[in-house]
Amino acid sequence: MIQLFHVSKYYDRRLALADVTLEIEKGEFVLLMGASGAGKSTLLKLLIGAERPEEGQILVQGRSLSKLRPSEIPVLRRKIGVVLQDFRLLPKKTVFDNVSLPLLVQGASTVEIRRKVTDALRSVGLDHKKDLFPPGLSTGEQQRICIARAIVNGPIMLLADEPTGNLDPELTSEIIELFKSINARGTTIIVATHDPNVLAQVNRRVIILDQGKVVSREQVCP
Repeated sequence: MIQLFHVSKYYDRRLALADVTLEIEKGEFVLLMGASGAGKSTLLKLLIGAERPEEGQILVQGRSLSKLRPSEIPVLRRKIGVVLQDFRLLPKKTVFDNVSLPLLVQGASTVEIRRKVTDALRSVGLDHKKDLFPPGLSTGEQQRICIARAIVNGPIMLLADEPTGNLDPELTSEIIELFKSINARGTTIIVATHDPNVLAQVNRRVIILDQGKVVSREQVCP
């Protein structure tokens, strides 16, 4: 599914990732851990084509990202759902409209949008709040809306960057259980976090980054 070969990334001569080589299989649930500045967010940006490495090669489903034309990057991103710590919900759009945005960009039909958004909201337990606006929702509900938006396209892979950073331990547990249910349906999930509460609840493989280097690849049985 995902292969990185000797990948390095610099920002103004500062090394963000250093000679990273790793592989993530289809259907895996992987935790990407490390302190702030360890390179977790940079790695996720590389996987969606938002950044390109100075050195090395990245393959997603056997395709080299460095060989993709700029026009092909949006096509790649349709296969990848992204959940951020910053919810980035549009406050004056309803829950339904927020979740439908990726489909609108693709030019999906009204019938398809209605079906897919309803399914996505139902999967996160919020289909009954489709007509509400984000400011009227709890923090946990807003994060669930972000997850619904990320999976509305039926992505092969879901990337989450510090998805529990704004949540208390109880809400963190709810979000992690939701990720587990999505993973159980076959979606590959990578969660970048430094939250020990997440580590305690996800009994899966852990890749630890430190100053841009992979320092551990602990294999934990589910």
